[in-house]
Amino acid sequence: MKFKFKSLVIASAFMAAGGAHAVTATINQGESLAYGDYTISGLAGSGTLTFSQDLLDTLNLGVVGVTGVAPATPTITGPVGGYTSASAAAPVLSLTGTGTGADITITGVGTAGGATQTVTLDSVDAGVANGTGFVTIKDLRVDLINQDVYATIVGDNGVGTQENVKVWRYQEILGDTTFNLDAIIAAGGTYTANTTLRNLQIYSGAYNLLVQGTNLNGLGADALAGVNNGAIGYGSITSAITVSVSKVTPAVPEPGTYALMGVGLAAIGFVARRKAR
Repeated sequence: MKFKFKSLVIASAFMAAGGAHAVTATINQGESLAYGDYTISGLAGSGTLTFSQDLLDTLNLGVVGVTGVAPATPTITGPVGGYTSASAAAPVLSLTGTGTGADITITGVGTAGGATQTVTLDSVDAGVANGTGFVTIKDLRVDLINQDVYATIVGDNGVGTQENVKVWRYQEILGDTTFNLDAIIAAGGTYTANTTLRNLQIYSGAYNLLVQGTNLNGLGADALAGVNNGAIGYGSITSAITVSVSKVTPAVPEPGTYALMGVGLAAIGFVARRKAR
C-alpha cells in the first residue's frame, strides 16, 4: 500500500510538471483560442513588405511594373521605370505561438495577398529580358524560429503555381516577440506586437523562379542577383499584430457536486483502510 501510494504521488508530481511544458498553438483570424485559463481572440493587423532601394533600382532599370495582389493593399510611388517607393500591406490571417504558463513567444505569422512584378516589351527594349512575363509572390508565412519567409509563387513561362516556397531569409529582427498574458490583462486586455524583419536575402530556388517567370536574360538576372548584396537585400517586412486576452473564470460547483465529491472521497478512504488491514 505504501509503495502504491508513493507511486501515485510521483505520478501526480510528474503530471503537474508536464503542465509547465511548452505548448504550441495557432489562432486564426475571426476565431478564439483556449489556452489554459486564458482565451485569446480578436486577431488583427498586417504585415507590410517594403521593397529596398536596390530592388527598386533593379526594377526601374528593367522597366518592370509592380502591382498589388488582393487582399494586400499596395502603396507605390512613381511611374513604371521611375519608382521611388513600393510596398504591400497584407492582412494577418494566422498567428502561431509557443507558451509556457502565461508567457507566449510568437513563432509564426501568416498573411494573405502580395505583389506582382510584370515584364513587358519595354523591358525587352531595355535589354534585360528575352520576352514578356510575370511573377506573383503572395500569402507569406514567416517562420520566426528559423528566420525564413515562405510564400506562394505564381509565374509565367512554365512556372505555374508553386506553394510553400522558401523565398527569403531575414538577417535581423527588431521588436519584441514575447509577451505575458497576465500583464496584457492587467493593462486592459489588448496587446499589439510591432516587429520588423530586415535584410531579406533571397534563396536560390526562389531566385530561379523569378528569373524564369519574368523571362530575364543574363543582364537582367545578374542585376536581380546583385540585390542580395545591398544594405538590406530585397527589403523588410514590418508587422503590427493585435490580440485580445481574457481569463476564464472557473465555474462554481453546485452543492450537489460537493456532496458527490465527499461520498467519493469517503469511499476511497474506506477501501484504502480495508486494504491496509
